[in-house]
Amino acid sequence: MIQFDEKIYFYLLAIIPVMVLAFFFLQIWKNRTQKHFADAKLLKKLAPNRSRFKSSLKLIFLLLGLSFLILGLVNPKIGTKLETVKREGVDIVFAVDVSKSMLAEDIAPNRLEKAKRLVSEIINQLASDRIGIIAYAGQAYPQLPITTDYGAAKMFLQSMNTNMLSSQGTAIDAAINLASTYYDDEEQTNRVLFIVSDGEDHSERNTIGAVDNAIQNGIRVFTVGVGKSKGAPIPLKRNGVVESLKKDNQGEVVITKLNEAILLEIAEEGNGAYIDGSNTEKAVEYIKEQLDQMDKKEFEAKQFAEYKDQFQWFLGIGLLFLFLDIFLLDRKTSWLKKLNLFNEHDDA
Repeated sequence: MIQFDEKIYFYLLAIIPVMVLAFFFLQIWKNRTQKHFADAKLLKKLAPNRSRFKSSLKLIFLLLGLSFLILGLVNPKIGTKLETVKREGVDIVFAVDVSKSMLAEDIAPNRLEKAKRLVSEIINQLASDRIGIIAYAGQAYPQLPITTDYGAAKMFLQSMNTNMLSSQGTAIDAAINLASTYYDDEEQTNRVLFIVSDGEDHSERNTIGAVDNAIQNGIRVFTVGVGKSKGAPIPLKRNGVVESLKKDNQGEVVITKLNEAILLEIAEEGNGAYIDGSNTEKAVEYIKEQLDQMDKKEFEAKQFAEYKDQFQWFLGIGLLFLFLDIFLLDRKTSWLKKLNLFNEHDDA
Protein backbone atom coordinates (compact mmCIF):
# COMPACT_ATOMS: atom_id res chain seq x y z
CA MET A 1 0.00 0.00 0.00
CA ILE A 2 1.27 3.47 -0.84
CA GLN A 3 0.83 6.62 1.23
CA PHE A 4 2.15 10.16 0.75
CA ASP A 5 3.72 12.22 3.53
CA GLU A 6 3.43 15.73 2.09
CA LYS A 7 0.57 15.79 -0.43
CA ILE A 8 0.63 19.57 -0.59
CA TYR A 9 3.71 19.42 -2.82
CA PHE A 10 1.59 17.87 -5.59
CA TYR A 11 0.46 21.44 -6.33
CA LEU A 12 3.98 22.16 -7.57
CA LEU A 13 3.25 19.92 -10.57
CA ALA A 14 1.17 22.81 -11.92
CA ILE A 15 4.44 24.40 -13.03
CA ILE A 16 4.90 21.69 -15.69
CA PRO A 17 2.13 22.83 -18.11
CA VAL A 18 3.20 26.46 -17.51
CA MET A 19 6.74 25.64 -18.62
CA VAL A 20 5.48 23.75 -21.67
CA LEU A 21 3.38 26.74 -22.75
CA ALA A 22 6.28 29.13 -22.12
CA PHE A 23 8.59 26.96 -24.25
CA PHE A 24 5.99 26.78 -27.04
CA PHE A 25 5.57 30.55 -27.21
CA LEU A 26 9.34 31.06 -26.96
CA GLN A 27 9.85 28.85 -30.02
CA ILE A 28 7.23 30.80 -31.95
CA TRP A 29 8.97 34.07 -31.03
CA LYS A 30 12.39 32.66 -32.03
CA ASN A 31 11.13 31.47 -35.40
CA ARG A 32 9.54 34.83 -36.18
CA THR A 33 12.65 36.73 -35.11
CA GLN A 34 14.93 34.50 -37.21
CA LYS A 35 12.75 35.01 -40.27
CA HIS A 36 13.23 38.77 -39.93
CA PHE A 37 16.99 38.25 -39.64
CA ALA A 38 17.57 35.83 -42.55
CA ASP A 39 15.96 33.03 -44.50
CA ALA A 40 16.22 29.38 -43.45
CA LYS A 41 19.02 28.45 -45.90
CA LEU A 42 21.22 31.32 -44.78
CA LEU A 43 20.66 30.53 -41.11
CA LYS A 44 21.63 26.93 -41.78
CA LYS A 45 24.91 28.06 -43.32
CA LEU A 46 25.60 30.53 -40.50
CA ALA A 47 24.90 27.93 -37.79
CA PRO A 48 25.45 24.49 -39.36
CA ASN A 49 25.77 22.74 -36.00
CA ARG A 50 22.55 24.06 -34.52
CA SER A 51 20.23 21.18 -33.59
CA ARG A 52 16.53 21.51 -34.22
CA PHE A 53 15.54 18.80 -31.75
CA LYS A 54 17.85 19.11 -28.75
CA SER A 55 16.01 22.09 -27.30
CA SER A 56 12.87 19.95 -27.09
CA LEU A 57 14.87 17.03 -25.67
CA LYS A 58 16.40 19.32 -23.03
CA LEU A 59 12.93 20.51 -22.07
CA ILE A 60 11.76 16.91 -21.66
CA PHE A 61 14.74 16.15 -19.40
CA LEU A 62 14.08 19.30 -17.39
CA LEU A 63 10.38 18.52 -16.93
CA LEU A 64 11.11 14.92 -15.96
CA GLY A 65 13.76 16.08 -13.52
CA LEU A 66 11.41 18.56 -11.85
CA SER A 67 8.58 16.04 -11.75
CA PHE A 68 10.69 13.43 -9.98
CA LEU A 69 12.07 16.01 -7.55
CA ILE A 70 8.52 17.07 -6.65
CA LEU A 71 7.55 13.42 -6.12
CA GLY A 72 10.58 13.16 -3.88
CA LEU A 73 9.28 16.08 -1.80
CA VAL A 74 5.89 14.34 -1.53
CA ASN A 75 7.81 11.34 -0.12
CA PRO A 76 5.85 8.25 -1.21
CA LYS A 77 5.95 5.43 1.32
CA ILE A 78 5.25 1.77 0.69
CA GLY A 79 3.73 -0.47 3.33
CA THR A 80 5.82 -3.60 3.32
CA LYS A 81 3.95 -5.64 5.88
CA LEU A 82 0.28 -6.39 6.52
CA GLU A 83 -0.40 -7.18 10.15
CA THR A 84 -3.43 -7.77 12.34
CA VAL A 85 -3.88 -5.45 15.30
CA LYS A 86 -6.31 -5.40 18.19
CA ARG A 87 -8.60 -2.39 18.43
CA GLU A 88 -11.43 -1.37 20.70
CA GLY A 89 -14.31 0.75 19.57
CA VAL A 90 -17.95 1.36 18.83
CA ASP A 91 -19.75 0.78 15.54
CA ILE A 92 -21.05 4.14 14.31
CA VAL A 93 -23.20 4.88 11.26
CA PHE A 94 -23.83 8.41 10.04
CA ALA A 95 -27.05 8.94 8.06
CA VAL A 96 -26.70 12.30 6.29
CA ASP A 97 -29.73 14.05 4.80
CA VAL A 98 -29.02 15.09 1.17
CA SER A 99 -32.53 16.31 0.26
CA LYS A 100 -32.98 19.69 -1.45
CA SER A 101 -34.01 21.31 1.84
CA MET A 102 -30.39 20.89 2.97
CA LEU A 103 -29.42 23.61 0.48
CA ALA A 104 -31.08 26.25 2.67
CA GLU A 105 -28.55 28.82 3.84
CA ASP A 106 -29.98 29.67 7.26
CA ILE A 107 -26.79 28.16 8.64
CA ALA A 108 -23.52 28.97 6.87
CA PRO A 109 -22.59 28.07 4.22
CA ASN A 110 -25.66 25.82 3.93
CA ARG A 111 -27.19 22.96 5.88
CA LEU A 112 -25.52 20.18 3.89
CA GLU A 113 -22.02 21.64 4.13
CA LYS A 114 -22.58 22.18 7.84
CA ALA A 115 -23.68 18.55 8.21
CA LYS A 116 -20.61 17.31 6.36
CA ARG A 117 -18.33 19.44 8.52
CA LEU A 118 -19.97 18.10 11.68
CA VAL A 119 -19.46 14.48 10.62
CA SER A 120 -15.88 15.20 9.53
CA GLU A 121 -15.07 16.80 12.90
CA ILE A 122 -16.60 13.83 14.73
CA ILE A 123 -14.45 11.45 12.69
CA ASN A 124 -11.39 13.50 13.67
CA GLN A 125 -12.16 12.77 17.32
CA LEU A 126 -12.43 9.00 16.85
CA ALA A 127 -9.57 6.66 17.68
CA SER A 128 -10.46 3.08 16.81
CA ASP A 129 -14.19 3.04 16.22
CA ARG A 130 -15.67 1.62 13.04
CA ILE A 131 -17.78 3.95 10.94
CA GLY A 132 -20.22 3.79 8.02
CA ILE A 133 -22.00 6.47 6.01
CA ILE A 134 -25.49 6.55 4.50
CA ALA A 135 -26.95 9.24 2.24
CA TYR A 136 -30.71 9.62 2.17
CA ALA A 137 -33.42 11.77 0.66
CA GLY A 138 -36.58 10.12 -0.74
CA GLN A 139 -34.65 6.87 -0.42
CA ALA A 140 -31.52 5.72 1.39
CA TYR A 141 -28.24 4.90 -0.34
CA PRO A 142 -25.22 3.11 1.20
CA GLN A 143 -22.37 5.56 0.76
CA LEU A 144 -19.67 3.71 2.72
CA PRO A 145 -19.90 0.31 4.46
CA ILE A 146 -18.66 -0.10 8.03
CA THR A 147 -14.89 0.43 8.07
CA THR A 148 -11.92 1.73 10.03
CA ASP A 149 -10.60 3.69 7.05
CA TYR A 150 -11.26 7.27 8.17
CA GLY A 151 -9.51 8.71 5.11
CA ALA A 152 -11.93 6.93 2.78
CA ALA A 153 -14.84 8.03 4.98
CA LYS A 154 -13.90 11.69 4.62
CA MET A 155 -13.43 11.32 0.88
CA PHE A 156 -16.90 9.80 0.41
CA LEU A 157 -18.36 12.35 2.79
CA GLN A 158 -17.05 15.31 0.80
CA SER A 159 -18.47 13.88 -2.44
CA MET A 160 -22.03 13.89 -1.10
CA ASN A 161 -24.46 16.37 -2.68
CA THR A 162 -28.17 16.91 -3.22
CA ASN A 163 -28.03 15.54 -6.78
CA MET A 164 -26.72 12.10 -5.88
CA LEU A 165 -30.21 10.67 -5.32
CA SER A 166 -32.89 11.03 -7.98
CA SER A 167 -35.73 10.38 -5.53
CA GLN A 168 -36.38 13.59 -3.61
CA GLY A 169 -38.17 14.02 -0.32
CA THR A 170 -36.95 12.97 3.12
CA ALA A 171 -37.48 9.40 4.28
CA ILE A 172 -35.77 9.06 7.65
CA ASP A 173 -37.30 5.61 8.11
CA ALA A 174 -35.47 4.35 5.00
CA ALA A 175 -32.16 5.59 6.44
CA ILE A 176 -32.81 3.86 9.78
CA ASN A 177 -33.83 0.59 8.12
CA LEU A 178 -30.72 0.63 5.92
CA ALA A 179 -28.51 1.42 8.92
CA SER A 180 -29.85 -1.68 10.67
CA THR A 181 -28.17 -3.80 7.97
CA TYR A 182 -24.77 -2.10 8.39
CA TYR A 183 -23.71 -3.66 11.67
CA ASP A 184 -21.99 -6.91 10.72
CA ASP A 185 -20.68 -7.89 14.16
CA GLU A 186 -23.31 -9.71 16.20
CA GLU A 187 -21.16 -9.49 19.35
CA GLN A 188 -20.89 -5.68 19.20
CA THR A 189 -22.76 -4.37 22.25
CA ASN A 190 -22.69 -0.71 21.25
CA ARG A 191 -24.20 0.22 17.93
CA VAL A 192 -24.81 3.89 17.32
CA LEU A 193 -26.69 5.70 14.56
CA PHE A 194 -26.39 9.45 14.08
CA ILE A 195 -29.07 11.02 11.89
CA VAL A 196 -27.81 14.39 10.65
CA SER A 197 -30.77 16.28 9.21
CA ASP A 198 -33.01 19.33 9.28
CA GLY A 199 -35.82 17.04 10.44
CA GLU A 200 -38.11 17.45 7.45
CA ASP A 201 -39.65 13.99 7.25
CA HIS A 202 -42.13 12.90 4.60
CA SER A 203 -42.64 9.47 6.17
CA GLU A 204 -43.33 10.29 9.82
CA ARG A 205 -45.84 7.45 10.19
CA ASN A 206 -43.14 4.86 9.46
CA THR A 207 -40.22 6.56 11.22
CA ILE A 208 -41.05 5.61 14.82
CA GLY A 209 -41.66 2.02 13.71
CA ALA A 210 -38.21 1.99 12.10
CA VAL A 211 -36.70 3.35 15.32
CA ASP A 212 -38.39 0.55 17.33
CA ASN A 213 -36.86 -2.03 14.97
CA ALA A 214 -33.45 -0.39 15.41
CA ILE A 215 -33.77 -0.60 19.19
CA GLN A 216 -34.56 -4.31 18.92
CA ASN A 217 -31.31 -4.69 16.95
CA GLY A 218 -29.36 -3.01 19.74
CA ILE A 219 -28.93 0.33 17.95
CA ARG A 220 -29.03 3.64 19.82
CA VAL A 221 -30.33 6.47 17.65
CA PHE A 222 -29.01 10.00 18.06
CA THR A 223 -30.20 12.94 16.00
CA VAL A 224 -28.26 16.07 15.04
CA GLY A 225 -30.35 19.06 13.96
CA VAL A 226 -28.97 21.28 11.22
CA GLY A 227 -30.80 24.51 10.38
CA LYS A 228 -32.92 27.19 12.05
CA SER A 229 -36.49 26.98 13.32
CA LYS A 230 -37.47 30.23 11.59
CA GLY A 231 -36.64 28.61 8.26
CA ALA A 232 -35.20 29.80 4.98
CA PRO A 233 -35.89 29.48 1.22
CA ILE A 234 -34.10 26.90 -0.91
CA PRO A 235 -31.83 28.57 -3.49
CA LEU A 236 -31.46 26.90 -6.88
CA LYS A 237 -28.00 27.62 -8.23
CA ARG A 238 -26.10 27.16 -11.47
CA ASN A 239 -22.31 27.48 -11.36
CA GLY A 240 -22.57 28.95 -7.89
CA VAL A 241 -25.01 31.70 -8.91
CA VAL A 242 -28.57 31.77 -7.54
CA GLU A 243 -31.03 31.52 -10.46
CA SER A 244 -34.25 31.21 -8.48
CA LEU A 245 -35.84 29.95 -5.28
CA LYS A 246 -37.64 26.63 -5.01
CA LYS A 247 -41.42 27.02 -5.27
CA ASP A 248 -44.37 24.75 -4.56
CA ASN A 249 -47.18 23.76 -6.94
CA GLN A 250 -49.01 27.02 -6.20
CA GLY A 251 -45.98 29.07 -7.18
CA GLU A 252 -45.20 30.11 -3.62
CA VAL A 253 -41.58 30.18 -2.41
CA VAL A 254 -40.91 27.14 -0.22
CA ILE A 255 -39.67 27.95 3.29
CA THR A 256 -37.96 24.98 4.89
CA LYS A 257 -37.67 24.91 8.69
CA LEU A 258 -35.72 22.86 11.18
CA ASN A 259 -38.19 20.33 12.62
CA GLU A 260 -36.74 19.77 16.07
CA ALA A 261 -39.91 18.04 17.28
CA ILE A 262 -39.51 14.95 15.10
CA LEU A 263 -35.76 14.79 15.78
CA LEU A 264 -36.39 14.95 19.53
CA GLU A 265 -39.04 12.23 19.26
CA ILE A 266 -36.72 9.96 17.26
CA ALA A 267 -33.86 10.45 19.74
CA GLU A 268 -36.06 9.80 22.78
CA GLU A 269 -37.60 6.70 21.19
CA GLY A 270 -34.14 5.53 20.13
CA ASN A 271 -32.55 5.75 23.61
CA GLY A 272 -30.26 8.47 22.31
CA ALA A 273 -30.25 12.25 22.47
CA TYR A 274 -31.01 15.24 20.29
CA ILE A 275 -28.00 17.45 19.54
CA ASP A 276 -28.17 21.00 18.26
CA GLY A 277 -25.71 21.13 15.38
CA SER A 278 -25.55 24.91 15.07
CA ASN A 279 -22.40 25.06 17.21
CA THR A 280 -19.96 22.56 15.73
CA GLU A 281 -17.50 22.60 18.63
CA LYS A 282 -20.13 22.00 21.32
CA ALA A 283 -21.90 19.32 19.29
CA VAL A 284 -18.68 17.41 18.61
CA GLU A 285 -17.60 17.68 22.25
CA TYR A 286 -20.95 16.32 23.46
CA ILE A 287 -20.87 13.43 20.98
CA LYS A 288 -17.30 12.56 21.99
CA GLU A 289 -18.38 12.44 25.66
CA GLN A 290 -21.27 10.13 24.80
CA LEU A 291 -19.03 7.78 22.83
CA ASP A 292 -16.35 7.74 25.54
CA GLN A 293 -18.94 6.55 28.07
CA MET A 294 -19.88 3.52 25.98
CA ASP A 295 -18.29 0.11 26.38
CA LYS A 296 -15.71 -0.62 23.71
CA LYS A 297 -15.78 -3.87 21.78
CA GLU A 298 -12.41 -5.43 20.93
CA PHE A 299 -12.01 -6.48 17.33
CA GLU A 300 -9.27 -7.28 14.88
CA ALA A 301 -8.30 -5.05 11.99
CA LYS A 302 -5.70 -5.52 9.29
CA GLN A 303 -3.45 -2.63 8.45
CA PHE A 304 -0.18 -2.01 6.65
CA ALA A 305 2.84 -1.45 8.82
CA GLU A 306 6.55 -0.76 8.40
CA TYR A 307 6.16 1.97 5.82
CA LYS A 308 9.48 2.71 4.10
CA ASP A 309 10.46 6.05 2.58
CA GLN A 310 10.93 6.03 -1.20
CA PHE A 311 11.86 9.70 -1.72
CA GLN A 312 15.53 8.91 -2.36
CA TRP A 313 14.73 7.06 -5.59
CA PHE A 314 12.72 9.95 -6.96
CA LEU A 315 15.34 12.51 -5.95
CA GLY A 316 18.08 10.42 -7.57
CA ILE A 317 16.19 10.02 -10.85
CA GLY A 318 15.23 13.71 -10.80
CA LEU A 319 18.85 14.81 -10.35
CA LEU A 320 19.91 12.47 -13.16
CA PHE A 321 17.51 14.10 -15.60
CA LEU A 322 18.61 17.58 -14.50
CA PHE A 323 22.28 16.64 -15.11
CA LEU A 324 21.34 15.36 -18.56
CA ASP A 325 19.59 18.66 -19.24
CA ILE A 326 22.63 20.67 -18.09
CA PHE A 327 25.26 18.72 -20.01
CA LEU A 328 23.23 18.22 -23.17
CA LEU A 329 24.30 20.98 -25.56
CA ASP A 330 22.05 22.67 -28.09
CA ARG A 331 24.51 22.05 -30.95
CA LYS A 332 24.85 18.79 -32.84
CA THR A 333 27.07 16.13 -31.32
CA SER A 334 29.63 14.74 -33.75
CA TRP A 335 29.12 11.04 -33.03
CA LEU A 336 25.34 11.46 -32.87
CA LYS A 337 25.52 13.35 -36.11
CA LYS A 338 27.15 10.33 -37.72
CA LEU A 339 24.41 8.06 -36.38
CA ASN A 340 21.79 10.50 -37.71
CA LEU A 341 19.36 9.62 -34.90
CA PHE A 342 17.44 12.83 -35.40
CA ASN A 343 17.60 12.76 -39.18
CA GLU A 344 19.69 15.93 -39.21
CA HIS A 345 22.05 15.18 -42.10
CA ASP A 346 22.39 18.07 -44.44
CA ASP A 347 20.46 17.73 -47.60
CA ALA A 348 22.64 16.85 -50.54
